[in-house]
Amino acid sequence: MDAERLKERTKKMAIDVFRLVAPIPHGREADVVVKQIVRSSSSVAANYRAACKARSKADFINKIGIVEEESDETAFWLDYLVDLELVDSKKAAPLVDEIKELVAIFTASGRTAKQNRLK
Repeated sequence: MDAERLKERTKKMAIDVFRLVAPIPHGREADVVVKQIVRSSSSVAANYRAACKARSKADFINKIGIVEEESDETAFWLDYLVDLELVDSKKAAPLVDEIKELVAIFTASGRTAKQNRLK
């Protein structure tokens, strides 16, 4: 998958997360979780764009590692929201699948970049 397509996917994922959590009623506990998932999902999109502008292989490896961590964190918060029944599991299912795919893509990308650095 090319970088431009991944930029689109990460941005769409962040927007989809925002739209999924927007209707959650405000409350001290819910606000904390919503803030966390909005931050981590938008971080995936922003940091992937930064990784695409990396100045070196080492810079890319560092930045794609951040993207991988933020993707995994987003997956955690989404599962947490479903477990708390703050979002409907059926509504969240496509987003859960997308985030899992993105985590796998960024994990593989980081692994490949590290292997290529050694060549």
